[in-house]
Amino acid sequence: YTVLPLSGYMLHADPNVLAVQRRMAQVFGLDVVWGTDPNLDGRSLSIARDANVPAIYCEYLGGGRCDPAGIEAYVRGCRNVMIELGMLDGVPDIPKPPLIVEDYRPGAGHMQVNHPSPCEGFFEPAVVLGQRVRVGDLIGTVCEVLGQRVERIESRYTGLVIVLHTFPTVAKDDSVAVVMEVTEA
Repeated sequence: YTVLPLSGYMLHADPNVLAVQRRMAQVFGLDVVWGTDPNLDGRSLSIARDANVPAIYCEYLGGGRCDPAGIEAYVRGCRNVMIELGMLDGVPDIPKPPLIVEDYRPGAGHMQVNHPSPCEGFFEPAVVLGQRVRVGDLIGTVCEVLGQRVERIESRYTGLVIVLHTFPTVAKDDSVAVVMEVTEA
């Protein structure tokens, strides 16, 4: 997957843990901060959740590549979090205020199940990372391997495209995109 630069966390039931997670994600300094369903299991965040340890995760493009700007953002972000937690002296260096979205809906944040491919084939996106879409907008198409079936994948949400499947080849039910729900201003 290729992911819009973001910091994420689970919406922890303990307000003290949640407050620390929110602040860590914000000071990390990426474009988007996304708080999601606290009940997803099988993740490093769920282990931290169960131990009442504040935790975040960060994404910066990915897609099988390493972006030098991403390395700089991760170094700056780790330093910012260490400053915020009192481990280093200084003031966090936050390039710009992030878009902050908290989504308590069950399954929110489970990227691997969003906008599943209806068949095995080749995914051709019709959107780019960071693009705003509305319910029903075309996200892309999947062309079956032999080319006899082309399926439209339409957005289930109004919001921001934050994840796209990187490589064209997809299996049935592979997630091809994630749209983070954002109400329009």
